[in-house]
Amino acid sequence: QVQLAESGGGLVQAGGSLRLSCSVSGRTRSEYAMGWFRQAPGKEREVVATINWRGRSTYYADSVKGRFTISKNAAENTVSLQMTSLKLEDAAVYYCATEEGMYGSTNWYEYGVKYWGQGTQVTVSS
Repeated sequence: QVQLAESGGGLVQAGGSLRLSCSVSGRTRSEYAMGWFRQAPGKEREVVATINWRGRSTYYADSVKGRFTISKNAAENTVSLQMTSLKLEDAAVYYCATEEGMYGSTNWYEYGVKYWGQGTQVTVSS
């Protein structure tokens, strides 16, 4: 059974930084794509950043480009999201997710997401 567990959320002032981590268990191989998504109150869940199975190609939403960095550690089965220059509008519950199959590219989530983490709250204060 595939399980994902996020950590690293919390309260940060606008302009500050935060690092989210997600560990994956229940997978015997590491050749899978991953991503971070977020959902603010009253809004739909949206993609923030994704990384392909090799960990070499990334995608970022325009709203976070240049401020967030996604990285994947295949050996440890983890994916991280380094967030800098945080804005009030970045506040949301952040979820990590992984594809059901393997060898996905950065748009893997367009085919549907089966495995989600439980989410971690990021609060940005002014």
